[in-house]
Amino acid sequence: MGEKSKMKITPEQRKVVKGQGFLSNNDGKHFSCRIITENGALTVNQLKNVCEVAEKYGNGNISLTTRLTIEVPGIEFNDIENVKKHLSKDGLKSGGTGSRVRPIVPCKGTVCTFGLLDTQKLGSELHKEFYNEYYDVKLPHKFKIGIGGCPNNCIKPSLNDFGLMGQHVPEYDEDICSGCKKCAIELICKVGAAKVVDGKLVIDREKCNNCGLCIDKCHFDAIEEGKRGLKIILGGKWGKLSRPGTPMKNIYTIEEAKEILEKTILLYREQGKTGERFGDMIDRIGFDKIQDELLNGDILERKEEILNAELHITGGATC
Repeated sequence: MGEKSKMKITPEQRKVVKGQGFLSNNDGKHFSCRIITENGALTVNQLKNVCEVAEKYGNGNISLTTRLTIEVPGIEFNDIENVKKHLSKDGLKSGGTGSRVRPIVPCKGTVCTFGLLDTQKLGSELHKEFYNEYYDVKLPHKFKIGIGGCPNNCIKPSLNDFGLMGQHVPEYDEDICSGCKKCAIELICKVGAAKVVDGKLVIDREKCNNCGLCIDKCHFDAIEEGKRGLKIILGGKWGKLSRPGTPMKNIYTIEEAKEILEKTILLYREQGKTGERFGDMIDRIGFDKIQDELLNGDILERKEEILNAELHITGGATC
């Protein structure tokens, strides 16, 4: 191991392996392998595989990243191909770097008591359709996708370039409301959107975050099952320069959200300046124009033209 660590590694070699998910360690001699979890979950065999890689090729440690990937540090340059081969035995891959669609980050909404959708299932679908399929598509900058199962915001959808949040809209029938002195809906609402005023329940839709906790809790059935879907939040980022994402109007089905996501990636590739984050592009062009293009534009008809265009070749980040 000591002999191998003495070899000279060129900047070009570092650049190539970084694109494959191997990041230089601070000693300048070793690398951390960033292993992708397509939906934030691993099988037992996959976890064993990672442990074997850490023990055989790394320094025996495993790090968990904030975006649900795994890093194994202490890998020699000459062992990179061996690591990739070992991971592939259980369907694992390294990656997750560069100006492209980054690994999908879903919360644990699939098993969470607050979850309003199967986040891990959706995460796997988006991983295949947008991380895998768009992996070789150069974008102006990194593009992060986050899936939150409910308004608890555990994975911060509003700080992703494209955030999805599970929504369950309460359907309120005012005629059924009895104006109870101790209203079950008012008591359970955590954001203060439900209040009994002059003997009737009033729901402030500006405050309501569509968490769905109040549904079926009224003793007189005034609050029942409403629309389920996804809130879409565009242009969020966190880092040197932060920007809270801007929510789109309406609530969307999963299929509608997937179509909007594909349009967003294509629009970002076409109209984003090299090195510019998606949120900065939104601020430059205007949110209303971006939203109108995503909802009414013909960008999918120009998909092949956009994908084949020679764009964002030089790379480089402006933030």
